[in-house]
Amino acid sequence: MSSQDTILLVEDNTKDVLLMQRAVRKAGIVNPLQVVNDGDAAVLYLSGQAPYNDRDTHPLPVLVLLDLKLPRRSGSEVLMWLRQQPGLKRLPVVVLTASKEYIDINKIYDLGVNAYIVKPVAFNELVEIVKTLNMHWITFNEKPQINSI
Repeated sequence: MSSQDTILLVEDNTKDVLLMQRAVRKAGIVNPLQVVNDGDAAVLYLSGQAPYNDRDTHPLPVLVLLDLKLPRRSGSEVLMWLRQQPGLKRLPVVVLTASKEYIDINKIYDLGVNAYIVKPVAFNELVEIVKTLNMHWITFNEKPQINSI
């Protein structure tokens, strides 16, 4: 694991962002966690467009944690866009959302998500999820080649 392996969190709820940042710290994860608050910002970040065009400051992530209910562009629209980008389509995406609806779950898997996780109520469960995501997607997973657009 490289401490340079950036994780991109796409989440509009400030409280959920703070909880995730806290869970990442409590789990002992040293990877940088970049945060964007809406779907359009996620697309700008991933495509390296302003204000995210400096890849030293905003590196291409090795994992995207994506909420579904986002302003400007939904999580499913972000995923649909991402899977159509030749240089980025292999980027691992894990949906973290409150929805347990099978219609949402099935749609997101059809769009090519790598995993779908319902946000837990208890903070300790979130810490365990973060640890598991780190072990699977950052530590053990062989990462695909990802190219900037």
